[in-house]
Amino acid sequence: METQKAIFAAGCFWGVEANFRKVKGVISTRVGYTGGDFTNPTYKNVCSHKTGHAEAVEVTYDPTKITYDELLDVFWSIHDPTTLNRQGPDVGTQYRSAIFYLNSEQKEKAMNSKAKLEAYKRFKRTIVTQILPASEFWKAEEYHQQYLDKRQKRFITNF
Repeated sequence: METQKAIFAAGCFWGVEANFRKVKGVISTRVGYTGGDFTNPTYKNVCSHKTGHAEAVEVTYDPTKITYDELLDVFWSIHDPTTLNRQGPDVGTQYRSAIFYLNSEQKEKAMNSKAKLEAYKRFKRTIVTQILPASEFWKAEEYHQQYLDKRQKRFITNF
């Protein structure tokens, strides 16, 4: 089986990861940090607001079972892409909404997806989601991996 990867940031990575793990066709996930300029960051570094990194989820998926477009639909549905550097009570640049594309096809699909949502006025406010080329993805500390699953808590979205 050939797999593909996608990287999304949509607030605290615990809930984002929990939502993607439920999706049929998703093989695995890992949470980490990307989009900044600090080498091998830790959670403490990222929370300092000095690294430029976002909390993100790397999704490995089977493209014969789910498409990148369908993953984008999940992404848009699990957070509020109109709040700048904030999701719920979490505030800071590490909680920004972003799609980190891995190739030109992902870039085009992400941009088209965002444009469609804006055209159809799905959200009452302007979408602030960044669409950026993927940079180094730094795996977060082990205790962050599948955090909510480990604690047997259910994550419920309001969007």
